[in-house]
Amino acid sequence: MAERYSLLLPDLLGFGASDKPVEHDYSIHEQADLVEALWAREGVTATTLVAHDYSVTVTQELLARRAERMLAVELVAVHLLNGGLYPDLHRPEPVQTALLDPAQGPLISAGMTAEAMAAALRPTFGPRFDHAVASADIWRATERGGVVLHKLIKYMVDRRTHERRWVEALETTDVPLGFVWGMLDPISGAHIGERIRERIPAAPFAALEDVGHWPPLEAPERVTASVLDG
Repeated sequence: MAERYSLLLPDLLGFGASDKPVEHDYSIHEQADLVEALWAREGVTATTLVAHDYSVTVTQELLARRAERMLAVELVAVHLLNGGLYPDLHRPEPVQTALLDPAQGPLISAGMTAEAMAAALRPTFGPRFDHAVASADIWRATERGGVVLHKLIKYMVDRRTHERRWVEALETTDVPLGFVWGMLDPISGAHIGERIRERIPAAPFAALEDVGHWPPLEAPERVTASVLDG
């Protein structure tokens, strides 16, 4: 993609190389604020947006702000990869549900290890993908600066609270949408893909039949081709 576009790839607050304040209350709205602030800092006035997982919900909030004429940046197109676009269809893994529990969540975060992370992630990858290296990379990004998984998981509550706003923003936007979807994803896979094709039938939908929750890792060439062709 870098051969054709200037790229801006932020780690959201609490993820990757970004800060992970332990006592902070994370929210999708704040993450959208931070994306807007980054765009302003970098002088971005128009962009194509590609989002996966947690970031698809941040994108829905940005689309809602655009619908309200509150977004300063023009969204040329939006490409979405596996994420909980429809909260009523979201199927969290047991560890995600446990992280939401006020008593269990902090203990799970504190006790998380590379091995435990790999075991939790294993069901989310397609069966043909060798997930060991990817799981190790995800763990290194997660533990850098502190593990705050029990704080970040509150996005699931945010999704239910703002479900109407974010689903409406997705389904009514005039921004060109495209979807690249791992159909074997147990969390946000074929069942959400079916809803997308039912509710947004005009949008291009690339069904990756052998891919799980992680299209950017499991099928990067196909993801790139779909985004560039879209």
